[in-house]
Amino acid sequence: MRIRGERECKDCGARWSYYETGSVTCPDCGSLRSVGVADRQLHTASPAELDLTDARADLDREPLGTVAGRAGETAATFVREHGFVHAGELQPLDATFVAATELRHAGAEIARMLRIDDAEEAYLLALLDGAESGKRPSPDDVPDSMVSVRGLAAASAVADYRRDVRRYLADDPDAAARKILGRIEDHRTRIEALDGAVAPETADALVEATRDVGTYLIEADATLAPARKRLEELDPSASER
Repeated sequence: MRIRGERECKDCGARWSYYETGSVTCPDCGSLRSVGVADRQLHTASPAELDLTDARADLDREPLGTVAGRAGETAATFVREHGFVHAGELQPLDATFVAATELRHAGAEIARMLRIDDAEEAYLLALLDGAESGKRPSPDDVPDSMVSVRGLAAASAVADYRRDVRRYLADDPDAAARKILGRIEDHRTRIEALDGAVAPETADALVEATRDVGTYLIEADATLAPARKRLEELDPSASER
């Protein structure tokens, strides 16, 4: 949505950035009476941070399935609030968002299990320990029972980022980026159609290709070559001419 990022309190005159606080409440006097005083900018980002402290603390007193469900809900809240355009500027597809999306799916899946084996427990604990800093289990450490979770999480993260990139491109068109996004969407819908049942390396490659598009649009000296290469490796027959 388009927001006037600088606000002025009508009661005390204080000014602050809505882009930084995500609130129309005056930070000085607490008044809700404020007005936007700058041009509107596309803004979908949020100052919210992923905090799994409570979920980790629950490990000592709750069944693992219960912890998984709560951690997944915490991650889901963060994912819903997250966005990738800050005051009109596109942001990267950050690793914390990708990890939170995976924890969201993994937590919900493990919470439904009647029995959680050692590999599944290690996978969940790795996400609980690393998601805040953007760390996820390597493809080799994804249990067979969690392969679909990895795939569906990748498809979900890609869809969310692609949505904001398309909003950004409405103001700053780039035909080459749109074309690559179309190819990415083809792979994403295939993963969804397979209910996530693709190799973790394939899921990760699609996330990285999507991240490459963001890098190209953000950094002046970046190109789309890395994204094209990843997509060609995923489907050599579909390489661009």
